[in-house]
Parts: sequence; structure tokens; C-alpha cells
Amino acid sequence: MSSEIEHRIETTKGHLQVNEYPGVGPAIVMTHGYPDDSRIYRRLLPELAGRHVVTFDFLGYGRSGREAAWPLNPGQREGELAAVIDGLALDRPVLVGHDSGGPVVINYTLSNPERVSRLVLLNTYFGESPTLGFPEFIRLLADPAFTPLADAVLADPKILGWMLNFTDRRLNRGPTDPEGVGATAILPQFYGGAGQPDSIASVRAWTAELFTDIGLQEARIAAGDLAKLDVPVVVAFGVHDPFFNPGVAKHLQSLFERAERHTFQDAAHWPQWDQPAAVAAVLTSV
Repeated sequence: MSSEIEHRIETTKGHLQVNEYPGVGPAIVMTHGYPDDSRIYRRLLPELAGRHVVTFDFLGYGRSGREAAWPLNPGQREGELAAVIDGLALDRPVLVGHDSGGPVVINYTLSNPERVSRLVLLNTYFGESPTLGFPEFIRLLADPAFTPLADAVLADPKILGWMLNFTDRRLNRGPTDPEGVGATAILPQFYGGAGQPDSIASVRAWTAELFTDIGLQEARIAAGDLAKLDVPVVVAFGVHDPFFNPGVAKHLQSLFERAERHTFQDAAHWPQWDQPAAVAAVLTSV
């Protein structure tokens, strides 16, 4: 990978940690969801050597600031993405959305279609889908009826560790990898480490908006916003994700007029981690 340039982009809610890798072609801006950070792209970056790539941590995650007062403001994540694009003066980037980062890049593109050259959606969602599910731990955090139980889980490191391992087994095939995406990008959000505070407040703030956000996404679908979007869309999913599964991919593709679909047979929820060369080929295809 080409030399990394670190940027600190200030927003009204705090600073964003941005890593830029200069290269050719339109910038490929990659977003993460919850509860992980930009390190989910660690294995993909070498496969994109020579291309212009940008990764960043949303506020409250990874190495970005913890200054924000929660809850999230409407459109806050889209505003953070806009701050990165504007701050680096990126010209019509390719936007990559994974997990809950997918709705962010979709919403940004719906509002700024002339500023985006292509959307790539990796194991994500937008609105309801007949086969869509969410990990049990995420549903626990998202449902206000279970707030006391969520508080108790998060307050006990051992119970929290069991819950995270259970979720990792649900999302990944095979035995838990001590050097996998969970250890690399998820555990630090809950336990902190290496000078990084935990992201629990941020995780709770974003998950608390899950069902409200899905309702807003359904309204955009019903209004025909996605069908009218004149931007190329690529839906690319690891097939072994039990929650954002091939049925979700097919449904997501159907929402757009100009969308193609790819599947990664040997990948689960994080295809960029499981099959980085195949994902890179999709990202760099014309």
C-alpha cells in the first residue's frame, strides 16, 4: 500500500481520524458500521495498492473523538461522511458502505448524486427485507424495553465477553480467530486499549436509532428515491452471513434501477476481511 497520510478533520461534534492512501482513480471512501471501526479494511488495503483510498472512524469509534454529546443528531453520520469528502476535496468518490455504514452512504448519495461516482454496498441493508435479521446483541441494545438488561450485560466484563464471543460465532464461520476482525476491530470498542477509550456510549447511541432509522429508510423507498437514483450501484455480499444474507442482497439490488450483484462464496459478514482480493476486484472494476 502507498504511504499513509493521517488527517484530523474537525466537526462541530468532535474530530474525525482519517487515513488517506494516495493513488490513481477516484478516491474509494470506505465506511464501517457498529460496533467496529475502520480496521475492518486492514486486509483489503494491500489489495488496493496504487489506488486512491480513504478510511475513517465515525465519531466515537476507533481513533476519532469522543467529544460528542449523545444521542445522535438526525443526519449526523451523513454529516461526518460529508466532512471527510469536503475536507479532502474528493472529486466524485466511490463510496463503500458496510453494515450500518451502508445506509449512511446511501443517504448521502441520495442527497448528493452528482458528487458520487459509484456506490458499493457490502453486507448491509436499507429498510426492511423479508430475510433481514440483526445479531441478538444488537437487538438487545436497540430495544428500549431491554435497557436494564443491556446495562447489566455491559457492566459485567465477563458477561460482555461471553456475549461478544457468541455474536462472533454467529457472524463468522469456524472457530474464533484470536487475530480476526472481532479481536482487531470490535473488542477495542468495548474494552478500549492502546490509548483508545471504549466506544460503549457511541455504540449505544447508534444502535438506539436502529428501528427509527429503518422506518425513515422505508419512507425513502416508498417515495421512490432509490429507484430514481442515477448512480451505478454494486451490491456485494458474503453468502455465509446469517443476518445480512443473500436474500437481503437480492432485495437491496431490487430497490435500485442501476444495480448489479456479486456474491463471495467463501465469506461471511466481513467479505473485505475474508476475501480481500475478490472485494478489491469488485471495487476497482469499471
